[in-house]
Amino acid sequence: MKNVITGLFLISFLFTPTAIAAEKEKKELDLKSESTLLLDEKTGAVLFQKNGYKKMYPASLTKIATAIYALEKGSLDDMVQVSEHAAEEEGTSVYLETGEKVSLEKLLNGMLINSGNDAADAVAEYLDGSAAQFEKNFNEYLKTEIKIQSTHFTNPSGLFDKNHYTTAYDMALITKYALRNETFRSIFGTKELNWDGLSWDTTLVTHHLMLKGELPYEGVNGGKTGYVDQSKQTLATSAANDGLNLIAIVLKGDWKEDVYEDTEAMFDYGFNSFKNEILPPGKEYPVASKVFQTKKTELVTVPKDNSTPIVTPTGELLMQTKAGVTIQSLQLVEKVPLDVLQAGDKLTENEDKDGYYLSIKVTAAVIVLGIISAAVIYKKKRWQKKIV
Repeated sequence: MKNVITGLFLISFLFTPTAIAAEKEKKELDLKSESTLLLDEKTGAVLFQKNGYKKMYPASLTKIATAIYALEKGSLDDMVQVSEHAAEEEGTSVYLETGEKVSLEKLLNGMLINSGNDAADAVAEYLDGSAAQFEKNFNEYLKTEIKIQSTHFTNPSGLFDKNHYTTAYDMALITKYALRNETFRSIFGTKELNWDGLSWDTTLVTHHLMLKGELPYEGVNGGKTGYVDQSKQTLATSAANDGLNLIAIVLKGDWKEDVYEDTEAMFDYGFNSFKNEILPPGKEYPVASKVFQTKKTELVTVPKDNSTPIVTPTGELLMQTKAGVTIQSLQLVEKVPLDVLQAGDKLTENEDKDGYYLSIKVTAAVIVLGIISAAVIYKKKRWQKKIV
């Protein structure tokens, strides 16, 4: 009987108007890739997700994390000597030679623009000395600095390992964090760059078709591609339009065209449906017998067709779509009336009055003393003049 009741409850939940509307929203986008997520870069609002919290293999999107780790731990001018292990790494390459000395900045360009696995290995060895130490320090950095919990990377490039995984949500947070760094933002948005190597002189051209312009989309300003057999096609893209900055993550698309079409669909949805609003400090939201308010200026993301947020009894401000899907939340503080003090500090009515009248008396006494002092000084000066 208990199982029947539980089953009925789950069925009723799945078929609530909110759940149905949210599912309809996903179907309308008709995304083909297994896992996707759309994030507001400025506020962190999750505007859309499909299996966005599912464990996935990121392939070369890993290099976004490697790049920001290197930028915060290393020095761009440092010269890195390429090891034999790095030079012989499998997969996409910028054809580094064993013993070649390359600046960290150049390696980051080769790693992000041309997705060089050899460059990624050279960066990791420069930062931490060995692959094992890099894995330990790298994952600690991701947890403590970027505050993500569902990611573990075993290498700097994204080559497949069953213990090398992330989620679309974590990948979006990593990209959001990295984009705060101007050097990263610049390399992430580079379309082409001259490359002068020991054995390879060429022009590096981004693999990202939207950024390159082969599949143009207005506002796209950064991107990284990825592929290994187990992860299939992966894509990270940033774009800005009408003051809104969005990050789209797409994981495990069967075909290259799928991940680009999914990215375009999410961007269309995001830019057409949402906007940023500024909430001033002290903005009030009454709930039952309480009043909550913003503590400081807050930037939030709201739907263009439903900008009235919901406030819970505990003072949590929820920005929701018409389907009732929460895209961002903000904890408000309760506004305490002026005549009510914090527990333990509250004065009795007589004590409060006594304090009030005492303050008036003290103020009056200060004023009187000031007048007397001025009068004495004035008389003294006049007396001195008469003697002279």
